[in-house]
Amino acid sequence: MADDAILQVRDLRAGYGPVEILRGVDLDVRAGEIVALLGSNGAGKSTLNNALSGIFRPFGGSIRFMGAEIAGAPAARIVEVGLVQVPEGRRVFPNLSVRENLELGSYRRGRANRARNLERVVGIFPRLAERAGQAAGTLSGGEQQMLAIGRGLMTEPRLLILDEPSLGLSPLLVEEMFALIRRLNADGLAILLVEQNVVQSLAIARRAYVLEHGRIALSGPAAELAGDPALRRSYLGL
Repeated sequence: MADDAILQVRDLRAGYGPVEILRGVDLDVRAGEIVALLGSNGAGKSTLNNALSGIFRPFGGSIRFMGAEIAGAPAARIVEVGLVQVPEGRRVFPNLSVRENLELGSYRRGRANRARNLERVVGIFPRLAERAGQAAGTLSGGEQQMLAIGRGLMTEPRLLILDEPSLGLSPLLVEEMFALIRRLNADGLAILLVEQNVVQSLAIARRAYVLEHGRIALSGPAAELAGDPALRRSYLGL
């Protein structure tokens, strides 16, 4: 167990109804690092995110965040302590304006600093300032992803889970997205990056886990996983 881990997952089992998807997952995220969680569709990545975020109660195991047990805690409480997920598919409120979507991000956490955080977010994403009064549902896919991340930043997260942030983006926007993730981390934000884009995820992460059939099949420094030909062929399809 890493002494400086802000997120410690031990023997986590989770699923839906009687079906167990995660079968004893161990995972750490330390302060100030990017950790990549890689795996194909159906490996259990979304189930892990849902358990970490309190959307579904895990079957068993431990999730400790900032030293406190949060397994089974309500989602609102998990946001309040600073563990924030930007979900796959953006999930913006399409009929609300860009500004209203951002302001909703500070509903549970960061309300006292809403104006300052809003200024920071539009500084990171100038396009959102240009679209502030526009309905979120009319934005492009890339703009909606900016909005989803911006809304997450409005909560002043201690750990940001990014679930497939590059999904559906053009190659140019994918490059910009990974550059943005690197910049956010350079400012000290810890990030759990859940992705299928193996090459670019390993290029920016410090450590990585490969999830396969509900278990961690591989873990270690990202550079080592990226550089091992046998592992690339066997688990990453490269």
